[in-house]
Amino acid sequence: MSDFPVIDLAGFEAADPDKKRQMGREVDRICRASGFLAVVNHGISDETIANVWAAARAFFDLPYDLKDQARAPYPGYPYGYLGPGAEALARSKGVESPPDLKESFNGGPLSAPEGLTDEEALNFCYAPTIWPRDPQGFRGDWEAYYTAVTDLAARIMRVFAVALDLDEAYFEPFIANPISALRALNYPELAAPPPEGQLRAGAHTDYGSLTILLPQPGSRGLEILTPEGAWREVPPVDGAFVINIGDLMARWTNDRWVSTLHRVVNVPPDQGGLDRRQSLAFFHQPDWFAAIETLPSCLAAGETPTYEPVLSGPYLMGKFRKTVV
Repeated sequence: MSDFPVIDLAGFEAADPDKKRQMGREVDRICRASGFLAVVNHGISDETIANVWAAARAFFDLPYDLKDQARAPYPGYPYGYLGPGAEALARSKGVESPPDLKESFNGGPLSAPEGLTDEEALNFCYAPTIWPRDPQGFRGDWEAYYTAVTDLAARIMRVFAVALDLDEAYFEPFIANPISALRALNYPELAAPPPEGQLRAGAHTDYGSLTILLPQPGSRGLEILTPEGAWREVPPVDGAFVINIGDLMARWTNDRWVSTLHRVVNVPPDQGGLDRRQSLAFFHQPDWFAAIETLPSCLAAGETPTYEPVLSGPYLMGKFRKTVV
């Protein structure tokens, strides 16, 4: 897949206004077609990535009873450890499916905005992360990576603003206190191919503005549904993050940009389909009270919005709770 689109973020940031607009037009083309691209020269240090990767692997290597000490306290609680069989992502699209073949650790914002009193926000997106006791240093490595990808997401949103013919800082008021979540995902080694229809992660779209995915080098199985209705593999790109837009960005753009259906499949055993694999997914989500309504630049003269305005937080909460098994 040498044609998978790759954007040079540092190159964009160093460019003059004309070059930025040129790169923005290319991002617009990509987001109209698939909503998936890779970002290189992103500025996150190798050390930050290596530390969180090792911390996540060490956590998943623990015996189940130790991991389970950090479990989410009840179904629907957003953060902490979710063991195998706890989630079925295809259900967020109204599709009944077996539970996904994965386990995860999930963490939310590192702090709540001062003065926030909304109980739904405090009890959901700003609920405390249930931290594991082991491995040593896990929380520090996690928070360093969370901080780095939060900044990266804000920088990508500036690229998106240019791509949508908006001021480069247009989205900043919407993401001053984002309610983003970070997930470490572990797809365990399988002893035999799973039953028909049971995937590593069922077909779904992401819910927010954009997702920053760090797949395991050399891993396979991530697929997107093309406009022609065919499933196409997304390869890991060395030194890059895979970025995809989510449902809120599709709503913001009146479906000018697509929130593409994607899944993690079981590739054949002789191609590593039974092997363990790991990934880190950061789900960037605008502020709890951010009102998401169609952008003026995405409406033609006389055109009406496809979607009613929604608030970012309650919209996310409704989507998340559909996936709980």
